[in-house]
Amino acid sequence: METLRKPFQGVTNIIRFNWHFYAIAIVLLSLTMYAAKYFEVSFRPLIYLLSALAFVTMLLSLLVSMYIYDISDLYQFKWIQNDKSQSALVNIHAGFDETSALIKDLHKDATLHVFDFYDPQKHTEISIKRARKAYPCFPNTIQVQTDNLPLPDASVDTIFVIFAAHEIRDAQERVRFFQELNRILKQEGTIYVVEHLRDLLNFGAYNIGFLHFHSQQTWYDTFDKAHLKIKTETKLTPFISNFALCKHGTST
Repeated sequence: METLRKPFQGVTNIIRFNWHFYAIAIVLLSLTMYAAKYFEVSFRPLIYLLSALAFVTMLLSLLVSMYIYDISDLYQFKWIQNDKSQSALVNIHAGFDETSALIKDLHKDATLHVFDFYDPQKHTEISIKRARKAYPCFPNTIQVQTDNLPLPDASVDTIFVIFAAHEIRDAQERVRFFQELNRILKQEGTIYVVEHLRDLLNFGAYNIGFLHFHSQQTWYDTFDKAHLKIKTETKLTPFISNFALCKHGTST
């Protein structure tokens, strides 16, 4: 039975798991608008303008998120090679898993290993805690450390790391993580890394929130230090990049 996403599930979850942020923002904007009448008349237009810009910025981030997660074909996985010969797949996330069931639907005959490197001591975001409470783990999900994945060398055909690797904030730990992915990947295997980038478009969409993402050059450096080569780099939307990686020395 195919797994279907609910209409506007993506943007609804963003509001649901981060409702405190939006509640605080609305209260502050309301108080600012109310307090404006106590300022000099000449200052009021500026206060109203800044409040309107803040509201538009918040609304824009939600509209972009709705486009990415609900309107685009991101979760149709047209961007992967649906090779029927693949026998072993890995999906790795950081506490919130929206993709394992979808991947399993596309590869019903393959073995899917799901790993979660969420660490409540390191990842203290309340949004992740709420998401984990709302969405049970995919069956047989294994809790792991980023540098210790419980699989043999060269045993996996395809690895998915979707909106997760940026949560590894330490650069050296991130390199060790990708070295571990390299270790378990078969010689002709592929690693798909899907991420926002710290670039102008994501700044326009998420304002200072874009600082939570890594730059394109940071990813290049990480992959190179992990001895992985970029087979292809594509834009799934203007805001989302997909890096398809292989081992160094693997032909493209």
